[in-house]
Amino acid sequence: MREQVRFVVLGPVSAWRGAVEVDLGPPRQRAVLAVLLLAEGGRVPVDRLVDALWGVAPPASAVGSVRTYVHRLRRALGEDAALIRSVGDAYVVRALPGDLDLAAFRELTARAEPARREGDLHGAAVHLRDALALWRGPALSGVRGEFAQARREQLEALRLSALESLLAIRLDLGEHAQVVTELAALVAGHPLDERFRELLMLALYRCGRQSAALETYAEARTLLAQELGVDPAPALQHLYERILRGDGDLLAIAGDGRPATARRHSAPPDAVTPADVTSATPQPPSPQGPSRTTPAQLPSDLPGFVGRDAQLEQASALVPEGDAPSATVVIGGTAGVGKTAFAIHWARRIAPRFPDGQLYLNLRGFDPVGAPVPPAQALRTLLEALGVAPRELPEDQDALAARLRTVLTGRRVLMLLDNARDAGQIRPLLPGAPGCLVIVTSRNRLGGLVAVDGARPLRLDVLTAREGRDLLLRRLGAERVAAEPEAVREIVELCARLPLALAVAAARAADRTAFPLAALADELAEGHGSLDAFTDADQAADVRAVLSWSYHALSAAAARLFRLLVLHPGPDVSLPAAASLAGLGTAATRSLLAELVHAHLVDEPAPGRYAWHDLLRAYAAELSAETDAPDEITAARRRMADHYLHSAYAAARLMDLTRDRIVLAEPSPGVRSESHTTPQRAMAWFGTERAVLVAVLREASARGFDVHAWQLAWCVEHHFGRQGLWHELGVTLRTALESADRLGDPTALAHIHRGLAQAESYAKRTGDARAHIERAIELFAKVGDVPALTESHRQLSVVLEVQGDLEGALDHHRQALELLGPHGDGRLRSWILNGLGWYHSLLGRHREALEFCATALELARARDDDYTLGHVLNSIGHARHHLGAHDEAVTAFEEALARFRHVGGVPWAEAHTLASLADARLALGQPDRARALLAEGVRILERLGHPDAGVLREKLAAVTPDGDRAARSG
Repeated sequence: MREQVRFVVLGPVSAWRGAVEVDLGPPRQRAVLAVLLLAEGGRVPVDRLVDALWGVAPPASAVGSVRTYVHRLRRALGEDAALIRSVGDAYVVRALPGDLDLAAFRELTARAEPARREGDLHGAAVHLRDALALWRGPALSGVRGEFAQARREQLEALRLSALESLLAIRLDLGEHAQVVTELAALVAGHPLDERFRELLMLALYRCGRQSAALETYAEARTLLAQELGVDPAPALQHLYERILRGDGDLLAIAGDGRPATARRHSAPPDAVTPADVTSATPQPPSPQGPSRTTPAQLPSDLPGFVGRDAQLEQASALVPEGDAPSATVVIGGTAGVGKTAFAIHWARRIAPRFPDGQLYLNLRGFDPVGAPVPPAQALRTLLEALGVAPRELPEDQDALAARLRTVLTGRRVLMLLDNARDAGQIRPLLPGAPGCLVIVTSRNRLGGLVAVDGARPLRLDVLTAREGRDLLLRRLGAERVAAEPEAVREIVELCARLPLALAVAAARAADRTAFPLAALADELAEGHGSLDAFTDADQAADVRAVLSWSYHALSAAAARLFRLLVLHPGPDVSLPAAASLAGLGTAATRSLLAELVHAHLVDEPAPGRYAWHDLLRAYAAELSAETDAPDEITAARRRMADHYLHSAYAAARLMDLTRDRIVLAEPSPGVRSESHTTPQRAMAWFGTERAVLVAVLREASARGFDVHAWQLAWCVEHHFGRQGLWHELGVTLRTALESADRLGDPTALAHIHRGLAQAESYAKRTGDARAHIERAIELFAKVGDVPALTESHRQLSVVLEVQGDLEGALDHHRQALELLGPHGDGRLRSWILNGLGWYHSLLGRHREALEFCATALELARARDDDYTLGHVLNSIGHARHHLGAHDEAVTAFEEALARFRHVGGVPWAEAHTLASLADARLALGQPDRARALLAEGVRILERLGHPDAGVLREKLAAVTPDGDRAARSG
């Protein structure tokens, strides 16, 4: 019988048939398989595969490459090719759980926890050892990229969690001497992880090394203060105090291998009597069993519930059918997003599928007044609701949990556990038998419940604009909403589409029926940036109060980061930027951001990118104003400006090696600038941070960081120009000009005037462009900046070309060549020589043009400079086309096009090359090919909003399939 293929992701990505490894091909092809396997049977759309492989700057051929990789993987798998199935525009790997090491790892760790709860510590340890033995090195070894790194970190967190559980169990089994060395190594490798430090302290103490245990704590306290500015967690502090006073109970190991005390999950010790043992042991139900009470405890559905159709469909697919294992669904999301309303609405829709009852329990995990409900109390409440008499209930929590599982056996029951604090509060309440459904709502992500217990997460975001309007319509009536559509739109957006905020606003409008909705919109707009418009006497309906419950559960360091993040202008922030803002290391900041994501106070919409809605920003701004000193806020703003300036400067230098340089001041202490290793990475970074950079520059100018503002404008100028983002470039530079004017710095003014000349020139405002570039030449000559003056003369030529003064353009290029001298930069020389060739060709001197371009081409080929080669080949193609050598022109234009596409990020140059190539094709009597080229060029320029789109549309309209055309070239 043929052996099934086994897949490995917990180590080097590989596939095995028996002892023979399947050849999966090159790294990117392996990466495709890795992404499919990580979905664990889920559909992976092609666009998600493209994102995973290439990130923010995929090549045009990315989709085709993905399909080729899948084809080759199927061929490599041979008879097992059907494992990779096409489902619409997506792929699925249909591997059985036993054929994927990650699925086996999850199954084994899931088995360990119930065994531990039921006292089978040896069995739990075996499961965890088997799970950890599946790892063959760092997960996803050999797969590169941001996606792989993010998933690698997630998988490593799962491994460390399993390792922590195993080591804790081994301590419970009395193996403290055997685990000390391993724990010491783990603490050294993960110095900020208090879990391993706590276990090491306990192991050292049990080995008779009290002083070493205390030194371990002192080291943790110093490190946490230095790195995060916080104290050790209460659990670690409590253990330290017990070790300090020589608590003998920490040394006790019960006869069955379970410790009498010390585990942070354990209760304080009491004297154990035979009667206690009897009562704590799960007993079989009496012959009659508990009365078959059918509870129906679900709260009433919210009358104003709207939308969420996609999430309801997704949730309903998770309901267990027949003898399928019981399921747990964790509904998460930020405060006020409507988790409870959604859970109740969904539970009521599916209640008929659970004929044995529906239970509801508010666990008060984030209650403003009461403490979270202990698991033992929750278990008693649930058992009593299911008909178990209070006098029959045992005292021990584990016995209560076992009794609940027994009672639920053979029943189909739905449990809605609302407002959970953490996984530890939920885990004892989970059923063991098939057929039940547990719905959990929490502001925390409950990752442990997902990783260990197989719960399925379902995240709620804010409403869509349409759903927000429907909510107002449901509460205020169709007539009132239809009468003021613009006011309704404003109210929805000013409430950040947060259901709670919309409900508060709707209640206010309902109380003031004589007032137009526009008045409410104006009131919200006046208070934008504040939560005053969303206050209510009922704390449960007060947006500020509801958000505070999550905030006050944070550690001090995470709370500080939450407040400082509001200083970032958005729309989202990267890990290094957040680290710079807080003045912390990236490792410490990653941990704090994970805490904020866990609390749903920020979101991670893409790996390594963090965002939050407007009302959370408003709340953070209030907290910062109340808590943080003005000097600290100013220092944080400076670090943020330094971060983006130095990161952008490094990227700009990689992308344009010939450009004259500016001098930056040293960054503030604590700044973590981005590192860029290649021009392609630099371009991708600019693309990702584009909106952020514009916002930071505007913020810097408004806050008086004028040097940062003009220098940041210098940094983004080249990228915006290459991308054809002329409007954004102009707006950015005009903001920077205000800062440069305030500084009165001639160098700053010269650079900004030169940049504005480029922006105005491409916007066809040639009069303004000429004034700016002539002012720049005057200032650069005054300060003696010869390289910048050289570049400015070259740029003046572009302006003069647009104005029709070709002889003037040629003259200024000659001046630029003279200023460059015989020993100037080779790349800049090729640009100037190409310009001389271009202007000779425009003047009809095509053979002279080719002489200049030949030298420029030689210099560019020697440097293998795709961007410069693209422009030089364009000039050569133009000259050859006008000399009648149309085949040679086509060759030049096609190579130019290939060069631009290889560089990427120069769509306007690509579009103009397509137009020139179309002219050459038309001259060769190939109108259909010419039309296709022009149509592609029009699409590119229309996407950019480029003014030349109209010119190309006219060219396209003039070309007919039979080759008739009003003008042969243009």
